[in-house]
Amino acid sequence: MRIGQVIGKTVLSVQDPALVGGRWLIVSPLDGSQLQNACQKKQAVSAQSSLIVFDNIGAGEGDIIGFSEGAEATAPFANPIPIDALCIAIFDQINYLP
Repeated sequence: MRIGQVIGKTVLSVQDPALVGGRWLIVSPLDGSQLQNACQKKQAVSAQSSLIVFDNIGAGEGDIIGFSEGAEATAPFANPIPIDALCIAIFDQINYLP
């Protein structure tokens, strides 16, 4: 699992039927130096390293989320689904001691 901040959303003009009920978030991954205060204040984000994450749990812009990538992102679904990253958590607080 990686941690990132939602910086926006995007839409598809054509979508696979398996993806009904979810949406696509633009997420900027956070590094260790940003984790301690991640939920209390907006982090400096880089659009260059952002990625698209499928969300079916209701994260919104500015939220700090946990996301899974690759084969692990498709594991919760009964049938094959065409995604590469899945939102799996919305954090209220992170306690990180490097």
